[in-house]
Amino acid sequence: MTPAPQRTGASMDAMVIRDEVRRAPAYHFRHHPQPVKLDQNEAPDDAGAVLAKELAEAVATLALNRYPQLHPVDLEVALAERLGCDPDGVVVAAGSNVLIQAIVIAAGLGRTVLTVAPTFAVYASQARLLGADLIEVPLGERFALPEEELTAALTGRAGVAFLADPAAPTGNRLDAAGVERFATAAAATGSWLTVLDEAYVDFADGDHLGLARRLKNVAVLRTFSKAAGLAGARLGYLLTTPDLATQVRKVLLPFSVGALQVAAGLLALRRPDLVETRVRVAKDERRRLAAALSLLPGIEVFPSETNFVLFRVADPAGVHTALLERGVVVRRQDHLPGLAGCLRVTAGHPHENDAFLNAMESAVTEGAHADG
Repeated sequence: MTPAPQRTGASMDAMVIRDEVRRAPAYHFRHHPQPVKLDQNEAPDDAGAVLAKELAEAVATLALNRYPQLHPVDLEVALAERLGCDPDGVVVAAGSNVLIQAIVIAAGLGRTVLTVAPTFAVYASQARLLGADLIEVPLGERFALPEEELTAALTGRAGVAFLADPAAPTGNRLDAAGVERFATAAAATGSWLTVLDEAYVDFADGDHLGLARRLKNVAVLRTFSKAAGLAGARLGYLLTTPDLATQVRKVLLPFSVGALQVAAGLLALRRPDLVETRVRVAKDERRRLAAALSLLPGIEVFPSETNFVLFRVADPAGVHTALLERGVVVRRQDHLPGLAGCLRVTAGHPHENDAFLNAMESAVTEGAHADG
């Protein structure tokens, strides 16, 4: 009997895993069990609970022993009707992260992924994991769009450019005219796809859907996780041309959006009043948070058109810890380029925001006494 081959340890593992995967850092998110959770830009209320009866009735009619639709046509058609789009140009997937990965595979693999820094980390992580060339152009002063540098990077290359607007994690809007000029230049090359990530569009004034309709190489990416309050359902969607939608669907795994997800998405679309109320409250609370933070000594608050506020403190680690000790968790951003000293707080329920502001006032006051 021939003995089984022996493992040789790390060297064998290194041979079977691609270098790009080994070099990439693992995605880390540390969960904190604090009662006031303001660190992930989630909706402060549970949409599923509000729609529980209707969702239960919808689930009762589903044949869960059967595969769902090859791709979620019913939800894609409902989105197209709501937004005035061609349903053949709507692609729904199990979260916008999945669509980002699919787009990199479809348009960036063996090519270039172009984006700014800092921005949503998944653009760069997928580029690295999939072995695409990655170009990250630093944002300008006050997080302005680096239009000239981005446009220069198009020359001699092909691939996909990702721009989040409203921007994350900074919260500001990008210059609309600059975005249009860049997207037009990219489309004129015939070899670049521009993806405008509008995860926070409901909290802002204006969008880029008209630009995507005018330019065939521009797509808009959106999510059900923020204003729709369905982060747990994992639903994202792409708005583009029917041809580009067809190509992206080739990359997505078949039957990958479950019937339960589709049911939740359809219910959310049938209740726009819930979204409108959630957005109105989030905008009011965002403004209140920004105004209150700006009154505290030593804090710099940045403009936001999202459901969160970015602010800078002298000791981000110390303030973060002080908030945790008071039962509040926010997100540290001070490790990102250009965001030294920055923390980010989600606009939660009014009572959660009260708890955060009280904790911040205590943390800042105690910090000032300690310095003195």
